[in-house]
Amino acid sequence: MKILVACEESQSVTIELRKLGHEAFSCDIKKATGGHPEWHIQGDVLEQITKEWDMLIGFPPCTFLSSVQTHLCRKSIDRTIKRIEAADFFMKLMNADIERIALENPAGVMKHIFRNPDQTIHPFYFGDREMKRTCLWLKNLPKLVHYKAATLFDEQTHTNRPEPAFTWINKNGKTKNDYFTYCKNSTERSKTFP
Repeated sequence: MKILVACEESQSVTIELRKLGHEAFSCDIKKATGGHPEWHIQGDVLEQITKEWDMLIGFPPCTFLSSVQTHLCRKSIDRTIKRIEAADFFMKLMNADIERIALENPAGVMKHIFRNPDQTIHPFYFGDREMKRTCLWLKNLPKLVHYKAATLFDEQTHTNRPEPAFTWINKNGKTKNDYFTYCKNSTERSKTFP
């Protein structure tokens, strides 16, 4: 299949798709950092969306779409405008004239202004011992399959659910867990697990 991987400068997904025999290309306004500039389209992904692609896998920027931004948007008209622009970009990708589409984003505003995600996953479902709630919106694609335990026909894909890195108490006195042990900053935190 000919696959466009939108908003991916790292080329992590593109490289894996290439290993499976697909003609995959990453596309981002940033330069490719995955070591294969020949598989990268640097520029606006919206200019690349045409019927020639069999599939679009997108990682639209979540800076203004995530749940974390909700309280910040209430205090800033500039952030609210950026959230509207980010949601518009997400919807342009989702409504692209491409037969198969998968968009990834954390839980956030798209659930409220578009629809619930088709699937919510964590890295530990697929062997990476981390928690990171990731939502998938799908068009003409099946959900990812994962198994908590081995069966007669399928091997276990889950690792043990990780323990929180630390626990803290929020302003309302509720206990909150923090699982993000693997990243030093928000750029690392936004990367897709292998």
